Amino acid sequence: MTTFDDRPQDLSELEQEWVDKFMDETTLFLGPDPEIMRSHSIAERSVYEEACIAKGVDRVTVERVRKRIAGALDEGYEMCEAQGAAPGAKWGDLTTAIYTAAGDVSYLSCHGVIAFSAILHHPIRYIMKYWKDEPTVGIDEGDGFIHNDARFGNVHNTDQSMIMPIVRDGEIIAWVAATIHEGENGACEPGGMPSGSETAFDDGLRMSPFKIVERGHLRRDLLTFLQHSVRDPKLQLADLKVKIGSVRRIMERVDAIIEEVGVEAFVGALRVTIEDVDAEVRRRIGELPDGTVSFNQFMDSTLKENILIKMACKIHVKGEKMTIDLRGTGPEILNRAMNSPLCSVKSMMMQAILAFWWPDLPRCTSAMSCIDIISDEGTWADASYDAPMGQSLQASFRGFSALQSLYGKMQFSTPKKHSNVVANWFNQINTFLWGGITQHGDSVGNLCADLNGMPGGAKPFRDGEDAVSPLFCAMADTAEQEVMEEEVPFMQLVSKRLVRDNMGFGKFTGGMGYEMIVASEGSPHWGFMTVTSGAKFSSIYGMFGGYGCGTYPLSMVKGVNAYDAIRQDSSKFDLSIEKVMNERPFEGGKYMTSHMGLQFDVAKDGELYMISQGAGGGYGDPLERDPAAVINDAELRRISPKVARDIFAVIYDEKTFRIDAEATEAARAQARKDRLHRGKPYQEFVDEWVTPEPPKDMLYYGSWGDDTDELTATVFGIDGPSRVTATIDEMPIIMVPDRREVKITHLEARIAELESKHGENIRRLT
Repeated sequence: MTTFDDRPQDLSELEQEWVDKFMDETTLFLGPDPEIMRSHSIAERSVYEEACIAKGVDRVTVERVRKRIAGALDEGYEMCEAQGAAPGAKWGDLTTAIYTAAGDVSYLSCHGVIAFSAILHHPIRYIMKYWKDEPTVGIDEGDGFIHNDARFGNVHNTDQSMIMPIVRDGEIIAWVAATIHEGENGACEPGGMPSGSETAFDDGLRMSPFKIVERGHLRRDLLTFLQHSVRDPKLQLADLKVKIGSVRRIMERVDAIIEEVGVEAFVGALRVTIEDVDAEVRRRIGELPDGTVSFNQFMDSTLKENILIKMACKIHVKGEKMTIDLRGTGPEILNRAMNSPLCSVKSMMMQAILAFWWPDLPRCTSAMSCIDIISDEGTWADASYDAPMGQSLQASFRGFSALQSLYGKMQFSTPKKHSNVVANWFNQINTFLWGGITQHGDSVGNLCADLNGMPGGAKPFRDGEDAVSPLFCAMADTAEQEVMEEEVPFMQLVSKRLVRDNMGFGKFTGGMGYEMIVASEGSPHWGFMTVTSGAKFSSIYGMFGGYGCGTYPLSMVKGVNAYDAIRQDSSKFDLSIEKVMNERPFEGGKYMTSHMGLQFDVAKDGELYMISQGAGGGYGDPLERDPAAVINDAELRRISPKVARDIFAVIYDEKTFRIDAEATEAARAQARKDRLHRGKPYQEFVDEWVTPEPPKDMLYYGSWGDDTDELTATVFGIDGPSRVTATIDEMPIIMVPDRREVKITHLEARIAELESKHGENIRRLT
């Protein structure tokens, strides 16, 4: 009998060479490299960096290099902001950065989006691994690589990066890049952030890093391809040139630095910077109390239908070691846009770390390098390659909120604080995306800057700022609508008006959000979209007794031309969402509300689309708020008399705004007694409140409880929806039925029901 030994046999050196050559020459497809994409740690010192540092590090020189680099990056940033064509460029949604040869961000511009410091090493490491020694690509002085695909390292696909190497004596010593939120990217809907994408192919341009500038010359063939892939070819060309110009200006400044201090001192300064930050982060983690803190969040829609999907987060601290645990997060939904790659979630965690934990640290990759992250691939916060990611911000913004909130809990008892405790910043993209044909005949797609007006959370000693800035960019602008009206065929009939009672209540209140009402006119084809959750379930929470924000539906008035009505009666220009939806001043209009996931909706002239920014979280017990502050808010119409009475328990004369101190004291005492009366022992509450599974009719996704490895999910089959409880590895593919097919099925069933009841009459009539 012949036997076979199926154990693997070691290959000789020559045989291994043959195998490697065969595999290199027959590679079918290069996707994201898991080893690169799963790592957020800084690279080991290169031999050259080791040699540079071994010659001695002059700390004065290092500090001088850092300051010069910061100035160069800010200059490049201002060039992009001043010259950029995209709304995101004009309003500060961009960054410039310098990297080590291995791709670690050593310094980021002082303005702009900090989150990019956590992800832009991914494309550079990919370039170095796959293209540096590839004969058909290579890396030469003057080359430039473009990239936008979040699966290769980006916040989301609407951001585009221009990456160029700094070369000395034939060796790459550093990289410089500029990244701008461009908006339009050829996705299934205009504007670059499609809520309607159901496959990864609907997400628009998916540029893995590739060379578009060769030895200083822009590749016109590739540029032409990109311009034909988007709705706004002028934008694609203009901002590509802006990014190239900005990067080259930064490189000129770097040339001057190197001429002054030498290549070795420059390289050493970049490396020492990331190592200094890494060491300081470890030390600061060691200051935090050992233990575990947790924070669960929920998204209330797929942006197409109402669901409840969980994002779980725990932070474990022991000594100088910190671990962020995302297990328990709901599974990805393979035909909905709200999935995110893990790198995008990490980027917003970095935003929280460098903007709210330790804002004094240089903005570099190593601020999160020593923090371990545990996550299950295949969840909506760690999505697989094939998942659509057009609205990845839905998961990544919650990564920000988790870390912002949990740090407040962790540092509360520490003697030394590196920043203030802040209640949750508003974390949603409450703005209008738009697209179509402009009054100038141009095809465009992009977004309003109103998402940059996110309200801030309250602090332990003051109220949050009203609609001050987005969580991702402290220095961003909200822009002027009048400037936009020169370029696009719609007006903001209401722009940036604060909405009464729209705050996170507390001892100190969260910042207020504003409302927006838009209507188009004079375009042969124009439409709007919204890409937000939080219409049913609050997207942020308060802190230490403070309230979270409210819930915000999309409101519309269809089938009416508001412009014509206003021209006939100017009093109808006095608009607000509250007034329009309650008083219904436009006769014949169809008044509608829905969740905030609106796919591209073709707008007729004068039809109203209305949304509101949310609110920052409140801090502390509302019953402890200074009554004078409550009266001030009431007098300014920031809050209603009902809120002053029912939430803050403040009694006053509504005409004179004079406080009744005795009545207020009595009202607050009664409110505290009422709380005690409503209260119950913790175990009794748990026994009543906690159920073994979610309600049967709820489309729920995520762990049900914190001490389980199993996820609960609603899956859809031939026989309709059913509930599955399994680990992520055992979870079936989850896809939600097409809404139109569901509606058709319901209508067909209704027709069949009517036919069975009235069949004879129907046959007689037909």
